Amino acid sequence: MATRSVNGLLTSVDSLFTTQQERDEANLKKIYDIPLSEIDDFPDHPYKVNDDEDMDRLVESIKERGIITPATVRQKEDGRYELISGHRRKRACEIAEMETLRCEVVEMTKDEATILMVESNYQRSNILPSEKAFAYKMRLDAMKRQGKRNDLTCATELHKSDGKKSRDIIAEETGESHEMIRMYVRLTNLVPEMLEYVDEGRMKMRPAVELSYLDEESQRDVVDRIEETEIFPSHAQTRRMRKLFEEGALDYDKVSEIMEEIKPNQVSKRKFSYENLRQYIPDSYPDKKAEELVIKALDHYFRYLQRQKEQSR
Repeated sequence: MATRSVNGLLTSVDSLFTTQQERDEANLKKIYDIPLSEIDDFPDHPYKVNDDEDMDRLVESIKERGIITPATVRQKEDGRYELISGHRRKRACEIAEMETLRCEVVEMTKDEATILMVESNYQRSNILPSEKAFAYKMRLDAMKRQGKRNDLTCATELHKSDGKKSRDIIAEETGESHEMIRMYVRLTNLVPEMLEYVDEGRMKMRPAVELSYLDEESQRDVVDRIEETEIFPSHAQTRRMRKLFEEGALDYDKVSEIMEEIKPNQVSKRKFSYENLRQYIPDSYPDKKAEELVIKALDHYFRYLQRQKEQSR
C-alpha cells in the first residue's frame, strides 16, 4: 500500500482520508447479535455437541447471564454466517429458545477458519479420540493447502511457519507427540463401528492403528468377529492381520483363526498364599521340593476323589 511521510511518520494512504474515530472503530471487534436461523454449523465439525448435564448447566447460565464470550463466525458468499467456534453456545441458545447468538464476525478464508476452529477446541476436557482424529486431520489438510499456495508443502516437508513441519506445530500447541498425532490421524481410516470401540475405550490405540491399514471389507470382518465373541484382538494379532492383508492373504477365516488364539492376558493366573500352606510344608524344604510335595498331595487327593466317585456308581 502506498505511504507518505507526515511529520516524520510513515502514514498509509487510507489513514489520510479517515478520521481517528473511524480508524478506532475499524480496529474494534465486530460484535453482533445474529439470528440463529442465519448461522450454519462448520462443515464436518469434528467435535460432538451433546445434550448432557454440562449442556443443561450452560443453558441455565445463558438464561441468567446471557452469552459472556461471543461465538466466532465468518460471513459466507451467500450472506449467511459460518460458525467457527461456539457450537455448544449455539445449541444452548436453541434449547433456551433464544432467537439470536452474540457473535464476533471475522474475515477469514476457509482454511484459516478451519485452523481456528480446531485451535479453539484444544483446551476442551474429555475430547474423544475420534474428535481429535478428525480435528487434527482437518487442520493438517488446511495447513497443507496453505503451504501449497505459498509453494511449500506440509506434513512430510517444510511448513511455511519457521520451517517447522505441520505435525510439529500441532504437537507444540497440543502437547501431543508427533507420533501420537500421526496415530490419531490414522484413526480417520477406520469404519464407524471400529472408531466407536476406540471412543468407548474397548479397543486400544495401537491395535486400532494397525487395523486402519485394512480395507473396509477386512475391517468389517474383524468387527463381525468382535460382535460374535466379544473379544478384541491384541496389538500383535492386528499386526499379523495387517501383514496378511498387505500380502493379499487376509480373509474372514484368517481373521477368525487369529482371533481364536488365546492371548497371554486371557490365560488364568492363580496365586496362592504360602501362609495358607505353611502348616503342611516343613520349613527346611526348598521351593522346588515344596512345590513337588504340593503337587503330589493334590494328585493323591484327586485319585481319592476318583475312587469315591466310582464307588458311588
